[in-house]
Amino acid sequence: MSKDKQFVSEITPQGEDFSRWYIDVIKKAELMDYSPVRGCIVFRPDGFEIWEHIKDAMDVRFRETGHRNAYFPMFIPESFFQKEKEHVEGFNPELPWVTEAGGEKLEERLAIRPTSETMIGHMYSKWIQSYRDLPVLINQWANVVRWEKRTLPFLRTSEFLWQEGHTAHETEEEAREETMKMLEVYREVIEDVLAIPVVVGEKTPSERFAGAVNTYSLEAMMRDGRAVQAGTSHYLGTKFAVAFDIKYLSRDNTLEYVHTTSWGTSTRLIGSLIMVHGDDRGLALPPKVAPTQVIMIPIGPPKTRDAVLARTDELYAELKKAGVRVKIDDRSDVSPGWKFNEYEMRGVPVRLELGPRDMENGVCVLVSRISGEKKVVQQSNLIDEINAMLAQVQQEMYDRAKSFMQENFYSVNTLDEMKALMEEKRGFTLAGWCGSEACEDKVKEVTGATSRNIPFKPSEEKSVCLCCGQPAKHTVVFARAY
Repeated sequence: MSKDKQFVSEITPQGEDFSRWYIDVIKKAELMDYSPVRGCIVFRPDGFEIWEHIKDAMDVRFRETGHRNAYFPMFIPESFFQKEKEHVEGFNPELPWVTEAGGEKLEERLAIRPTSETMIGHMYSKWIQSYRDLPVLINQWANVVRWEKRTLPFLRTSEFLWQEGHTAHETEEEAREETMKMLEVYREVIEDVLAIPVVVGEKTPSERFAGAVNTYSLEAMMRDGRAVQAGTSHYLGTKFAVAFDIKYLSRDNTLEYVHTTSWGTSTRLIGSLIMVHGDDRGLALPPKVAPTQVIMIPIGPPKTRDAVLARTDELYAELKKAGVRVKIDDRSDVSPGWKFNEYEMRGVPVRLELGPRDMENGVCVLVSRISGEKKVVQQSNLIDEINAMLAQVQQEMYDRAKSFMQENFYSVNTLDEMKALMEEKRGFTLAGWCGSEACEDKVKEVTGATSRNIPFKPSEEKSVCLCCGQPAKHTVVFARAY
């Protein structure tokens, strides 16, 4: 037992140091490792497989809504960034440049892709000639580089993985409909697949994507009360169309600029699900994205070992055939208790125990990572029982995260009230805002909190600005954020 306890004690408790807990967990669970390049990480197989399951969940929905995948170069000519002034100003501090190649200085600097609006805008100007070419619905899975000063694995790294959708439409109405459609796709994946509740709303002007007319976001609450922007969808109007001369011959036989959108999510979703669901025992992974959904642990003395292992292999084959992501740990050099702790730390949703007495009775034991519930089930009905417990774990994880968000969501009326709350508690605050950037900046200066978004469905509508006391134009969610 002392060995089991030591295994768990290597993880810093969340209440002691949440950031340290996070690093302990992702390293001990072997999701990532640091690379020799500052701010960059290596995705180990379990970490990358989580991303693959997220990618699959997104991709099937993208295809269902008519989008197709393509790939564009990661090197972008400097002149492209000069065409959309607001865009380049927004990204310039984070841009790494290639100035030399093959031993020769380049005639024009090349940026390493921070996002692809400019490259894709250039290509769309070549591909789109007529209204018959519209809409263009393209998504790209790629890596991007933003030279961050402060980094945190998965949540903020110099290089990360993401998807970026870029679409072009005949009308503003169609483009705006697309923007909101993809925001809903994100909400569905983040809530239903990752079991993370989110606040959906519009960003304030100062928090918009550089070059966007409107930016919409999904904000998730971590267990330390901080916010993570889990995804964004942008209506770009005709700004990039004008900059890159993306015109089409309309149905009225006139040249018109297309209306464009862009939308994206990234591997920061991995960091989010760790920080939303993890506890002092380690990871807790939603079954829909867990690399291993069920870990099978055979138990018993050496004299029964061969028979137990043989039956474990048979049940493993049945589960595998049914599409369950399952593994067996049949190591004999560590105790069952040590294994229990290890797979709890790794966040495996369901543990299956099988011993000689279970074999005699035709049963096995299932244990939930979330509730700790132990359930004795018939081996003859194992697939149904496993699927039911996985579904139960998935729902319980969402419900638990939703309750946490509700318990740590506060309503305030004044800046002093928000400041006192931020000093004493963790979480999100709902407040009125007059619409002035000065008041928004004042909130950040005094409390360290930023506006997350103007929620579509606030729990209440605020009438007075928390800063200046003038009538509120918007009800806004504020929080400290990653």
